[in-house]
Amino acid sequence: MRGIRLRGVDVVAEWRHMLETLGAETPAEYHDCLSINRIDGREFDTGMHRHWIDPGLPFAENVAKKAHGIVITSATLRDARDHQQTGDGSWLTARLRTGLRHLADPPACSAISSPFAYPELTRVIVVTDVPRQDEVRVSIAFRDLFMASGGGGLGIFTAIRRLRRVHQRIALPLQQAGLPLYAQHVDAMDTGTLVDIFRAEEDSCLLGTDAVRDGVDVPGRSLRIIVFDRVPWPRPDLLHKARHAAFGDLQWNDLITRLRLRQAFGRLVRRMDDRGVFVLLDPRLPSRMVSAFPEGVEVARLKLDQAIDCVSEHVRENA
Repeated sequence: MRGIRLRGVDVVAEWRHMLETLGAETPAEYHDCLSINRIDGREFDTGMHRHWIDPGLPFAENVAKKAHGIVITSATLRDARDHQQTGDGSWLTARLRTGLRHLADPPACSAISSPFAYPELTRVIVVTDVPRQDEVRVSIAFRDLFMASGGGGLGIFTAIRRLRRVHQRIALPLQQAGLPLYAQHVDAMDTGTLVDIFRAEEDSCLLGTDAVRDGVDVPGRSLRIIVFDRVPWPRPDLLHKARHAAFGDLQWNDLITRLRLRQAFGRLVRRMDDRGVFVLLDPRLPSRMVSAFPEGVEVARLKLDQAIDCVSEHVRENA
């Protein structure tokens, strides 16, 4: 009965509430919008959407307040700017993102240093001479970097269309070099299966979007290089604009971007003997974003040929 209520009655009640408020102002805690979905220029669906501007509010009301106790852990709970503060302010971002700021009793907070020596285990490279709009040059960069690492490469894209075009250009040369290439949104397999194959085949490469940026665990030599096509700025859709207006004093765009970079970098080192190189093919990375990476990790701005040499050297030293 609870399942029917959750999936049926409650959903219909929300739809009715949205329709009833069409002629009035949207409640302050929500953001309403109409959408048209297109594939290859053809419209195939429309929808009316209601989102919480602050997703932490329903979480606090429906989960945290009803629980006897709750533990929230993550390597990216706090933003880099929080680490520079002391006391209660150092948990400002964490409380915002988890919804715990809506609880009457403040949570107990604890930060534990990472056991990994990131400056010794990793390299971060920003490639400075690959124009981000030149898909041919971007494809060449992905191909050459994956070959320099001998596989074990994870390519992360901020747009599905660019992923598909790069895959089209580099699949054959990588295959000829003995490096299998798999891709989300290209291969007819779900993301979990693709990640399982990538994890099992030590010299394979995988292209994906935010699903592989945030949620994969590939320890060992199966992942030794991550190549990010662009700085992952948030897409300025209507919902993002509403949240930016609500949380703008926290520099919302920078916060989201740093957290995405930290999530991606976090895929590299999953255990004590992991090694890896993080490469960003976007010379427009602002210096204020460098704090997304662990303290002590040097960010080198190099030309592509220098980056390839650096990758080869790092992989050779840690073979």
